[in-house]
Amino acid sequence: MTRRLYAYAWCEDLVLLYPVYALLFAETGLSAAEISSLFVIWSVTAVALEVPSGLWADVFSRRRLLIIAPLLTAAGYALWTCLPSYPAFAVGFVLWGAGGALRSGTLQALVYEELTRIGAAGAYARVMGRTQAIATTAQLAATALAAPVFALGGYPAVGAASVVVTLLGAVVGRTLPDSRAVAEPGERSFGAVVRDGLGQVRRARGAGRAVLLVALVSGVTSLDEYIPLLARSTGVADTTVPLLVLLVTVGVVAGGWCAGRGARWAAPVLAVGAVCLAAGTLSGHPAGLVLVAVAFGVFQWAMVVADARLQARIADRARATVTSMAGFGAEVVAVLTFAGYALGSLWAGPGVIFAVAAVPYLLIAMSDFRQ
Repeated sequence: MTRRLYAYAWCEDLVLLYPVYALLFAETGLSAAEISSLFVIWSVTAVALEVPSGLWADVFSRRRLLIIAPLLTAAGYALWTCLPSYPAFAVGFVLWGAGGALRSGTLQALVYEELTRIGAAGAYARVMGRTQAIATTAQLAATALAAPVFALGGYPAVGAASVVVTLLGAVVGRTLPDSRAVAEPGERSFGAVVRDGLGQVRRARGAGRAVLLVALVSGVTSLDEYIPLLARSTGVADTTVPLLVLLVTVGVVAGGWCAGRGARWAAPVLAVGAVCLAAGTLSGHPAGLVLVAVAFGVFQWAMVVADARLQARIADRARATVTSMAGFGAEVVAVLTFAGYALGSLWAGPGVIFAVAAVPYLLIAMSDFRQ
């Protein structure tokens, strides 16, 4: 199963449109406000469908949802490529947001249950950590490939390549195992799943704290969107900024590959990550990004640890629903993080804001990650 899972993650993120779609919007004539409104549409769609998609995954076949998800995303990319205009971009973001929501929670539930079925539940953190590392590596590969493909065929070539690789993801998704689809053919009602999920969060030992932990650790990590601003604030030339961003991305990939190891040291390791983030960002020196890379690698590792702890505390009947609740919480925390950065930028630079963001990680290390 793991090879198919890794191939699925690779196809999902080997999207050549990623580094250039904002340029496509601008060259189509969209203003900065219109582009921002598209991102809002994307976020609202993902948040609105996060929990419902978990319900669907617990009632219907999870593999089927993992097939539909890339098909929706591919349809969105096709619209952008064939009909570049604001309405097409908006519908494309709705489709992309829906595809992401269908995958969120569903994939974790399917992987955990299939590993449990073969007696390998303990490998969940390692498998999911590597899955995320492969997805991040695919994004790097897409960034590298986008330039030559764009030079050969412009936006149509980049868009077509993105559609094709995403459709391949749907093909790979069809090969994923889903023993639950045979054992439970979708006869449970949505209401029963909701009650079951809420009951687990309230009554299962540590489940509520695990949901909150996943939301906090994952949500605060959304600060990675501001890494380019942090890099530029160190005084380097704009041409050097991508290299420093790449350094942090390598740290994230390394953190994913290390997932599944040393979970019992989660609290002290997360505390070290928080200290590295604060020290690296307050240094104001480009070399400080090395510590930032270490910090984000630790945070990536910690997200997988938190997810594994959540999966171990919930039952299969509403696993995707509860996981999606944590995902919804992460989206809310991310929005609050973005708002906090915007507000903090009125008084401080990126280095100080990132250092302040290290505090939640330190608090988490001192509380929830102790057990």
